[in-house]
Amino acid sequence: MAYFVYQISEHVGQKRLECIGQHEKFRDAKISARQKRGKLPTDSGFTIKMVFADNQEQAEALLSRKREAPILKEWEK
Repeated sequence: MAYFVYQISEHVGQKRLECIGQHEKFRDAKISARQKRGKLPTDSGFTIKMVFADNQEQAEALLSRKREAPILKEWEK
């Protein structure tokens, strides 16, 4: 299993995923993701994410999955 670093953009509600790195160690992937985030302009419309997966196909499936919003408790509002 490896850590994959992706650059993500959204076009008309659909995510466009571009693999920009693959690392065997978490630390290397984290450093790479932080460096890429630092180089992006704030208004670029891109997001950099890191995911741990068996292969690139599984990584893209995990990143494409729609996640439900967390349920807020009364004291969190």
